[in-house]
Amino acid sequence: MKNALITALALTGFSLPTLPMAADLDANGDGVMTIEEVQVMFPDVTAEAFSAMDTDSDGVLSTDEVLAGQDAGLMPEIAS
Repeated sequence: MKNALITALALTGFSLPTLPMAADLDANGDGVMTIEEVQVMFPDVTAEAFSAMDTDSDGVLSTDEVLAGQDAGLMPEIAS
C-alpha cells in the first residue's frame, strides 16, 4: 500500500521542495543567500566555511551550493 501511494504521488507530479526551509535563509527573497542571511539561522557558520561553499565566488550561495555545503558538513541540515 505504501509503495502504491508513493507511486501515485510521483505520477501526479507531487514532489517535496529541494530545500525545505530555504525561504527562512533567503530573508529578502532574491533567490540566493548572503553570509548575513545564513548566520541569522546558523551563527556558527564562519566566513571561511561560507567561502568554501561559494564555489563560483559570487559572494552568495545558491540552493545547490547550500546543499553541497551541507553534504560536506560545512553547514547544518535545515529541518523541515
